[in-house]
Amino acid sequence: MMSKMEQLRQEILELVYKKAYQRRRVRLASGRESDFYVDCRQVTLTAEGAYKLARYILGLIRRENLSVKAVGGPVMGAVPLAAAVSALSYEEFLRDPDACLFDTFYVRSEPKGHGTGKQIEGPFPGEGTPVLVLDDVLTTGGSVLKAVSVLREAGYQVKTVLVIVDRQEGGRENLEREGLEVLSILTREDLENFQSGLPLP
Repeated sequence: MMSKMEQLRQEILELVYKKAYQRRRVRLASGRESDFYVDCRQVTLTAEGAYKLARYILGLIRRENLSVKAVGGPVMGAVPLAAAVSALSYEEFLRDPDACLFDTFYVRSEPKGHGTGKQIEGPFPGEGTPVLVLDDVLTTGGSVLKAVSVLREAGYQVKTVLVIVDRQEGGRENLEREGLEVLSILTREDLENFQSGLPLP
């Protein structure tokens, strides 16, 4: 019998496969050519997708005992994901005052050219804060590494990266070489197995 987390992961897999997974030739942000594309915004920008992903991520934070105070990541993949996690953490806090609250942030690819000129946006509690970096899809890890570098230079602790889909194209290994733990909800293999009618591992 599936646990609640396993059932939720299965539901997320079905959502991602039906709404975001496309078998077609495409050029990725990394510059690579691929025969499939995963547009997670088709899931993260829906009420059902945002809610289920946020529930799963909060469960994963508890299960993995991640000591973090805020969640966020690079624009744009992390923005709806982090916002959903933050909102749901407040709902849990209202039911249980011992539950953790997670504020959110996002990291621009470049500092703003006007106004405050910030590259990191969000109500950070201060330097040294441990944060969890989120993103939707992991390919080579370039955008995540850039965001992590900006956060670390600003004094924040980053130990873990969590993504919805790991395309299994070297990104995990690139992040691990920088001392980062990498968690993924799904992998390319999960999507291909689902397409073939095979169950989740």
